[in-house]
Amino acid sequence: MKDGTRQLKVFCGTAHKELAAKICQSMGVTPGRAKIEAFPDGETLVRIEDDVRGRDCFIIQPTCPPVNQNLMELLIFIDCLRRASAQRITAVLPYFGYARQDRKSEGRTPISAKLVANLLTTAGAGRVLAIDLHAEQVQGFFDIPVDNLTAEPVIAEYFRTLNLPNQVLVSADVGNVKKTNVYAQDLNVDLAVIDKRRVNGSEAEAVRIIGDVKDKNVLIFDDMITTAGTICAAVRLVRQFGAKSVRVGATHGVLVAPAFERLAQAPVDELVITDTLPLGDKVARLNNVTVLSIANLLGEAIHRIHENKSVSAIFTKRQKTAPA
Repeated sequence: MKDGTRQLKVFCGTAHKELAAKICQSMGVTPGRAKIEAFPDGETLVRIEDDVRGRDCFIIQPTCPPVNQNLMELLIFIDCLRRASAQRITAVLPYFGYARQDRKSEGRTPISAKLVANLLTTAGAGRVLAIDLHAEQVQGFFDIPVDNLTAEPVIAEYFRTLNLPNQVLVSADVGNVKKTNVYAQDLNVDLAVIDKRRVNGSEAEAVRIIGDVKDKNVLIFDDMITTAGTICAAVRLVRQFGAKSVRVGATHGVLVAPAFERLAQAPVDELVITDTLPLGDKVARLNNVTVLSIANLLGEAIHRIHENKSVSAIFTKRQKTAPA
């Protein structure tokens, strides 16, 4: 074992132990030992049971629901490692809660994404590793390095194995065009865009399609599915315009009510999501769901960060080897 590898410590919070175990398995490392418990009044206590002095430490903790509890646990975990003299602390956020609050959309409202970035930095994080931040500009809220990975290689590879003929990629809204175009280029298919109007915080209305979906096998991608209002509106619209089949892909399956009812009623042939969040019994409540793991992707990224190697090379290498 290399000396550098011995300095690596990977810890996990309570938010997504299953994913953390998969990441450690893919890396061939033993998870760091820590005890996380709650006082009777609800306060969180973190006790590190391994020597971390001078170590390169990674904490895997998506700030998923319950968002505030998981976020506070992460902050305490980071502070615990900092006070135990860890050399560097990287917060691994497969899902970054509060990322959608990245601007003031009206008066007297917060920019919570910036606040959370400040909290993580102040707690002692020296680096952040995330997957598909809702808006790329959130990286600029941090005064520390941020590696924003994308689950596109994992999801695109799955759809490539289906060998569907006559495909077209559809962006669920104009704001998602840039990310969807990456899929379109990788899969070498045409791109269409849905013009969407948001009715309120949980409802969106799809107005028209820019592009042709008639008699096509449609693939719709989004970074996250929360209440499923945007996705379901997009699915119904492409069906109205003659889509032969509709498959939905998303990185983050947040899936809160009324997502289950909407997805159950929507004419979706398959829903493909990754395990950035713990899904538990959510999958059982839906039909035709495929869950892909991003453990190998995160494991390789953690290894490269630890070895001071390029993280973007993960995707550059894949682009060179992908079929034309």
